[in-house]
Amino acid sequence: MMINYVLAKDTWEQEEFDAIMRVIESNRFTMGPEVESFEKEFAEYFGSKHAIMVNSGSSANLIAIASLILSDKYNLNPGDEVIVPAVSWATTYSVLYQHGIKLKFVDIDLDTFNLDLNEVEKAITENTRAIFAVNLLGNPNNFDKLLDICENNDLILIEDNCESMGAKFKGKYTGTFGILGTFSTFYSHHMATMEGGMVLTDDDELNDIMKSIRSHGWTRNLSKNSKFISEKDEFYNLFNFIFPGYNVRPIEMEAAIGREQLKKLDKFLENRKDNGEYFTNLFSQLDNVKIQKNQDDSSYFGFPLIFESKSKREEVIKLFEKENIECRPIVAGNFTRNKVIDYFDYEICGILKNSDILHNQGLFIGNHHIDSKNDIKKIFEILNNI
Repeated sequence: MMINYVLAKDTWEQEEFDAIMRVIESNRFTMGPEVESFEKEFAEYFGSKHAIMVNSGSSANLIAIASLILSDKYNLNPGDEVIVPAVSWATTYSVLYQHGIKLKFVDIDLDTFNLDLNEVEKAITENTRAIFAVNLLGNPNNFDKLLDICENNDLILIEDNCESMGAKFKGKYTGTFGILGTFSTFYSHHMATMEGGMVLTDDDELNDIMKSIRSHGWTRNLSKNSKFISEKDEFYNLFNFIFPGYNVRPIEMEAAIGREQLKKLDKFLENRKDNGEYFTNLFSQLDNVKIQKNQDDSSYFGFPLIFESKSKREEVIKLFEKENIECRPIVAGNFTRNKVIDYFDYEICGILKNSDILHNQGLFIGNHHIDSKNDIKKIFEILNNI
C-alpha cells in the first residue's frame, strides 16, 4: 500500500471557516480591524514592538528592503552591496534587484544549510551595507557570530524568516534578531492564511514607512504622532502621499484566519518539532544520506535529504513517485543557476561548492502540524532498504 505522503497538509478547522463568516457578516473585506488586531497579536506573540501585515512573504521582503532605502537612519542606497546565501527563494533576491542593490552570493554551510559565516566575512567590502540572512527550512542561523560580524563591520542585519516561524536561537525567536524580520503565512507554511506575510520590527520609523508604502505611500494609516505627518488637517491626510509606495495590503479574511491560526501555533510547532526530532534520530542512521543539522531550536519546515550522487537522488525520486511520496528540490537549489540572475547586478564570492551539492544531490520532503511519525518511519524503511 502506498504511503501518500504530501508536502503540506491543510491546517484549517471550523474556527477558520467561522472567522471567514465573521468577516462576511461584517461586510468589511479590505484591510481593517481584523488586520490591525492580527498585527497586534502577532507582535505580542513574538515579542516585537511592531508587526506589519501584507499580502505575502514576498511583499514582506519588498517593503522591508524599501523601508531601509527610504529611511535616512540606515543609509542603504541603490548600488550598495548586500550579502545573501546562494540557497533561498526567489523573492529573497528579486526585491534587492528591484531596488538597485548589488547581490553578493556566498556559499552555505553543508551542515545547517544556512550562510557559511566564514565565507560571509571574506565577502565584506567597503561597499557592503547589509546581510540578508535566511533561516532556511526552520533552522536558525548562529546569531551570536552573525551579530558580531554585523557589529564589527557596521552592517544592517535583515532576516528572511519566511520558512522558520517559531524557531529560536538561545531562547529568542528568529525573525527578531535583525532590524527587520519577514514571515510568510502561505498555505504550506507553519500557519496558513490563504496568502499573507508579516514584517516584525522594533523600529518606530521603519514601522511608519512600511505602513505607508504598503498602501500607496500615503499617511492615512499612520498614527497622529508620526513624524511623517506634517499636515494636521485630518481631511488632507486621507490622501497625503509621502513615499513611492505599492499596494500590497492584505484582506480582512486573511487576518481573521491568521488570528485563529495563531491560537493554535504552539500546538502546530510542538508537533512539527516532535516529528523533526524523530526524523533526525532515524535518518541520521542512514549511510550516505546527509540531513540538516539543527543549529539550536528548529521549527522544522520540512526534511531535506542529500544523497551521495545525483544518480542516487534520481533513483530515490522515482521510488518516491512509485510510493506516492511527494518531494521537491530543496527550496530553489543554488539560485545562481537560474537564468533570472542575468537581470541582477551580482557577484559570486568564492566557490559555491556546498550550494551545488545541495542543488544536484538534494531533495526535500514535507513536515506537518500533526503527528507524522508513522509515515516518517515508513519513508526511513524504504530508504534503508536501498
